Amino acid sequence: MSRKEASQIQCELRKRIRLRKRLPAIRKVAGGDVGYLGGKAVSAVVVMEFPGLETLEKKFFVSEVAFPYIPGLLSFREGPALLGALALVECEPDVILFDGQGIAHPRRMGIATHLGLLLEKPTIGCAKSLLIGEYLPPREEKGSHSLLKDKGEVIGAAVRTGRERKPVFVSPGDGIDLRASIQIVLQCTEQHRLPEPLRQAHLLANEIKEGLRGAIKRHL
Repeated sequence: MSRKEASQIQCELRKRIRLRKRLPAIRKVAGGDVGYLGGKAVSAVVVMEFPGLETLEKKFFVSEVAFPYIPGLLSFREGPALLGALALVECEPDVILFDGQGIAHPRRMGIATHLGLLLEKPTIGCAKSLLIGEYLPPREEKGSHSLLKDKGEVIGAAVRTGRERKPVFVSPGDGIDLRASIQIVLQCTEQHRLPEPLRQAHLLANEIKEGLRGAIKRHL
């Protein structure tokens, strides 16, 4: 589809966003990330016990990349691969974290929101870089955060997951509000900048990529 058609889909889906304050008990949380190898997307999902963060399940999925990289339309590029990996998961998570934006997006439809609506599951966007909005730097202590705003609307927060670490940008995807999103991200973060489910998904995607790269070299 064209860029215009993709944007129109996002605008239509925006009407369905529900940021709920109350969630059922959270016992399992998942992280999803995507890496690239040539023209293929390598997606990885790691499910962990919450709040203990014991790894329960790991799944990956490899697919062709069928959409170009366009800021603001990441879900059309990475979504199919992530949905493929999530379809393999047997230990169903209560909340899913994605390496990207939730409603902190020009059309409030980052990858976490888009996939949350498709999956009908509470989702959180936790990005390493800013896509849209303005914020004041949070204090240096772990847990400090400052609100991220776009034209006066609160769309997320810059969250310090460790003392003197660069903040991550947290925004609710769907089925969850900002306060709960921040709390879950902080509870899932240990010795690193990213919450552990996302970090482990990133490591798994890299591991699969290296395995595929090695297999390709052996067949040359």
